[in-house]
Amino acid sequence: MEGPGDSDRSAVRAAARAVLEAHWVPEGYTVPSPATYPWQWLWDSCFHAVCWAELGDDRALTELRTALSVQAEDGFVPHMNYARNPGVAADLWGRDDASSITQPPMYGHAVAELVRRGVDVDEETVVRAENGLGFLLLHRQRHSSGLVALCHPWESGADDSPRWDDYCPGGFSLESWRPIKNQLVASIQRSPAGSPVANPAFECASAGFNALVVFNARELAAVTGRSATTDRADELAGLLAVQWDETRRTWTDAGKSESGSGRARTLDGLLPMLVSANHERIDAVAVDLADPSAYGGWCGPAGVHRQEPGFDPRSYWRGPAWPQLGYLMWLGLLGHGRHEAAEQLASTTVRGAVRSGFAEYWDPDDGTGGGAVPQSWTALAALMI
Repeated sequence: MEGPGDSDRSAVRAAARAVLEAHWVPEGYTVPSPATYPWQWLWDSCFHAVCWAELGDDRALTELRTALSVQAEDGFVPHMNYARNPGVAADLWGRDDASSITQPPMYGHAVAELVRRGVDVDEETVVRAENGLGFLLLHRQRHSSGLVALCHPWESGADDSPRWDDYCPGGFSLESWRPIKNQLVASIQRSPAGSPVANPAFECASAGFNALVVFNARELAAVTGRSATTDRADELAGLLAVQWDETRRTWTDAGKSESGSGRARTLDGLLPMLVSANHERIDAVAVDLADPSAYGGWCGPAGVHRQEPGFDPRSYWRGPAWPQLGYLMWLGLLGHGRHEAAEQLASTTVRGAVRSGFAEYWDPDDGTGGGAVPQSWTALAALMI
């Protein structure tokens, strides 16, 4: 790593703490950005909880509990909590307190990481995490492939990924895609409890989302010793294996876009490496993550393969490095014993985090920050350095 202080572990950890401290609110969570993102987002808060735990702060458990506090009776966990201003988005979601879609269930990993760091996670929080995964595995509609279907592109966490381009008639643009995403909320089919179970207007089973369901179920079971959801998660892992495209060296989405934009080479499309048992595929991913003509970047892995049409290292979801995806790729490499590759990826991602000013995302080549600067989830650098 280069640049003043870039290699100073204590400085990075201090910077991460400073961001988290500045963004903490009395409602019991860390806002991603006070000006841009003042509400609570589900997978953001799960990452924040892990960061707080790494820094030895009791707010780790508080944040996770708050994120799960708006859970429905059937286990559904909304992706946004509006505790600071109930009703502010009721016209969009049809409810005052939270949103009516979910996000990747990173609470399984968060519980596991808190336990590994000595946090006494209470039984209610563990059960809420189990029930959240149970909702996705038992109640969410399955695509004909057998994979868990999304009800909205935002549920993937990769809001404007090139993987959604087939759902945007006339070609992608932020202006044309935004109203389509809002319209998709209205077409969601819901359970009697109001939870999203299907969306006939958005036929997609995201490879990345399914991988995170499997990963989180396994993570949770690893620390609880309970296997309530692991059998179904293991089934999903087997179904994901079929989605590998050897030519494009990525996992593909199932559904309407599977022969089109669902094959786009994106970092979120590589998330199944977290749960894959195929060593050759992991080797291919490791090579591409470091290859400067593929995803490799001096300041972290690019969010989109550099040979994809429209790759743009500074355009939202069109090529920048994202800290949460870099973190997940790092975990995947470590989990498969690719320690040298993991160290290289961690080094470049932390460099990008520091150079960008702990930005929401950044140019993978020079670290120029984009989006909200700073943003709380980039405190993940404290774990990776």
